[in-house]
Amino acid sequence: MVYMTETTDAPRAPGRPRSIRADEAILEAALDLLAEGSTIEALSIEAIATRAGVGKATIYRRWTGKEALLQDALRRLKPPPSEPPGRSVREDLVTLVGASGHNPDPRVGRIMPCLMPTINRSPEQYRLYQELVEPRRRMLREVLRRGVETGELRADLDPELTVALLTAPLVMQRLLRANPNLDEQDLPERLVDAVIAGIAAR
Repeated sequence: MVYMTETTDAPRAPGRPRSIRADEAILEAALDLLAEGSTIEALSIEAIATRAGVGKATIYRRWTGKEALLQDALRRLKPPPSEPPGRSVREDLVTLVGASGHNPDPRVGRIMPCLMPTINRSPEQYRLYQELVEPRRRMLREVLRRGVETGELRADLDPELTVALLTAPLVMQRLLRANPNLDEQDLPERLVDAVIAGIAAR
């Protein structure tokens, strides 16, 4: 195996900056291995090091172990969403809902379904999942709050239930292809319109 030529395993002098190139290679290696079918349990630091072309010591200088490394890798895979345009409640909801379960990185569709059993078994992975999805939930709550303040939405709506109604069906459809009879292209708008029909101010 040929190691990366950035003195990966040589002792570092105090204050020497980390190699961004090595960080990138390690995180990408972890994601590639998961996308290729490796489970969280089976994935090893040795396998990640081999794929990244670094030594194990390089990884342990950056992360305390596999759990910490995977947390950073998954954060990289699912960055926080962009702020919605703010022109209307409906448009902002469609924008945010449309981004749920969608990512331009093709590895997401292969990795996320495999993580679900781990999320249910591991408190650490569950906390990480909640951390990853909370930014979009927070933005949705803010749009709903604005809709209540402008009088467009009912004052007594349940924000948490409404967020779940808006996002869960699309995530299930995109990750699991739950219903082949639904068209994902217009599904965000249809979901938003169906939910708004129930939460719009009377």
